[in-house]
Amino acid sequence: MTLRVPPRSGPTLLALLLVLYAGVECRRPEPYYGRIIGRLTQYAHGIRGTAYAVDENTVFIRGFAYDGTGPDAYFWIGDTPQPSPEGILVPYPEDYPSRDPPVLSAHSNSDILLRLPGGKRLRDIKWISVWCRRFTVNFGDVFVPPGLDPPRPRVLPEFKRLAHGLRSGNISVLDAKTFYIPNLHYDGAGPDAYFWVGNGSEPSPFGTKVPNEMGSLNPLRGYQGEDIEIQLPGKLTAYDIDWLAVWCVEYRHNFGHVYIPKDLDVPPALGQTKITPAWWYNPTSSTTSQTPYSSSNNCKEILDKRLQVRWEIQGDLIQITLAARLRKEQYMAFGISGAEGRAAMLNADVVVAYWDNRSNQPRVADYTITHLAQCDGERGVCPDARLSGSNDVVLVIPSFRTSKDGVTTITYRRPIAAKEPMKDKEVLTSRSQSVIAAFGPLNSRYEANAHSFMDTTRNDVQLDFGALNDNTCVGLAELEAGGPAPWPARIIAGVSNFTARIGPAGGRRGYTPITDNETIEGFLPYGHPSWGIAWYINDMLIPEIYVERGKTYTFLVEGGDDRTNPAKFHPFYISDSSEGGFGQKREEDQRKQRVFAGVAYDNEGYPYPTAVGRYCEWTHKTTDQSSTSETFEDYLQTLQLECNEGEPAVLEWTVAHETPDLLYYQCYTHNNLGWKIHVVDPGTQIHLPGQTGVCSNLAPLPLSIIAPILTAVIYAQFR
Repeated sequence: MTLRVPPRSGPTLLALLLVLYAGVECRRPEPYYGRIIGRLTQYAHGIRGTAYAVDENTVFIRGFAYDGTGPDAYFWIGDTPQPSPEGILVPYPEDYPSRDPPVLSAHSNSDILLRLPGGKRLRDIKWISVWCRRFTVNFGDVFVPPGLDPPRPRVLPEFKRLAHGLRSGNISVLDAKTFYIPNLHYDGAGPDAYFWVGNGSEPSPFGTKVPNEMGSLNPLRGYQGEDIEIQLPGKLTAYDIDWLAVWCVEYRHNFGHVYIPKDLDVPPALGQTKITPAWWYNPTSSTTSQTPYSSSNNCKEILDKRLQVRWEIQGDLIQITLAARLRKEQYMAFGISGAEGRAAMLNADVVVAYWDNRSNQPRVADYTITHLAQCDGERGVCPDARLSGSNDVVLVIPSFRTSKDGVTTITYRRPIAAKEPMKDKEVLTSRSQSVIAAFGPLNSRYEANAHSFMDTTRNDVQLDFGALNDNTCVGLAELEAGGPAPWPARIIAGVSNFTARIGPAGGRRGYTPITDNETIEGFLPYGHPSWGIAWYINDMLIPEIYVERGKTYTFLVEGGDDRTNPAKFHPFYISDSSEGGFGQKREEDQRKQRVFAGVAYDNEGYPYPTAVGRYCEWTHKTTDQSSTSETFEDYLQTLQLECNEGEPAVLEWTVAHETPDLLYYQCYTHNNLGWKIHVVDPGTQIHLPGQTGVCSNLAPLPLSIIAPILTAVIYAQFR
């Protein structure tokens, strides 16, 4: 008997496989750059690249090349049959701070994002060109296909309302990684609630946390009708998920969700969506058990393993985590070198990170280094915001410090692109680039004040920011327990003529420990921060000067007269401020100082320095030998005096009878270069340090006799 098998009424295995295959195919393959417009046609100057429609207002050019030699070339769009002078300039970079963007520079293999100006849409134009305005020449172009339908944001329903008052307006998928949630309400009472994404027909424990609008993975706070934007983490896109929910992890409870359709067709996440999160830090939360959110495994230790750098590309941003054992009132800095192939502080673009002990919060700031000098408000090592720029870095939660190992960890994000081309540098993702790092003290403004030669990058260090698994971290080096013994303070008394020159600060034996009245041998000093140079009075490093009321003193000042070079412009003045820097202070801060010499006012009431003379500086013959020089006299032998042409400035100061007992000689343009002036009455006895019962009475002996005696005694004491 033959057994007959009836045909199956349900779907065949082949049909099921086809359905599954079709379901997989509906996912958007990565990388996805949008609808292809076409390849740029080259007519001159090596133009190359492929253009994509990201959305109706944005074009992405992949692998753009141009030799940069055109005298007046820009991206150019128009609706004429062929590229012509009637076109419109497309700003690149988009937010260049001046009215017109710079002339297009050279590119070898760049990814370019262009936002069409003036509300123009792709349907309004026929071509994109690299156009030279001066000679009306088309270097290369691509034509927009008729009927091109660019990807566009997708509007979804609101959150399903299940618990804790969760509700919202219609949620939009702005691009493949960005969700816009308007009018969000949630009572914040969930003990362990997060934005949560995953796959399947319903939200489940098998999902992924999504950082909130502040980039934090802390449990969600309450929302009262706020409009927020959130971004999917890592490489996750909206094409990879079936739902977005507010989910309580601890109790596995769904407070509400919205489904993600399979046919999204939203713009790729290439940085065209501008997220403006309300970055903040909550000092009341626990900061010892949190770790920075990052799916990256990129890590490198630099500065002799004293600074650990972790990084991850996140769309058009890069997230960086710095970790180091910082001393009190100390910053760590990291950024792009001012020159390729070597460590260069000049023209570098760095982020300065530190812990603000006043508010117990971490801080980050975007800095530009225009001169190798302390910031004077116009030039130097300055925060961008102080130079009329913008602070393009944002703090990321969590940043923390631990008492167990003394490590401060601060996470921040900055744009990959150079948002302000005159101040910022682009982060390269296609190859390695040179970086720099430094440690140093903070000044009274909580700004980076200086770094020593040992605390900054000396050799070329390169990082590949586009890497996915570049991890060579082993562990941070231990903090150095102490330093060499500081040199004793010098004293000048009974002298009426002084020379004031510039010289090195003497490292851990010099300026900072000398200005610390509680310095103990074997412990690191916490005196006044120095940025590497200081006043040398009569060729001594910041000696304490004694003057008498009623007498006149002459200072020959050789601190520099070139106002265009702040690193060598140090007018001398006398004040009651232990910090100095009168010229860089705001008017209200200037009023807090009393100035006794070296500053005058013009007819409009503006101050200006009067002690401006040629520049003389004690410089190192080789490298800094302060750590191995037992005495300052030994150290002076390792220096050489270099003077520019010109004459010193002459500052004459008659000490009034009502002058306070303690003043300071300082630099007009920079903080912390000088030290103390003791003002005494005629006949006052001066006790020499370290010698009980030995004193000097300044009044009875003429200066011509007492000066060499005192000088001999002081030098003999410290030898």
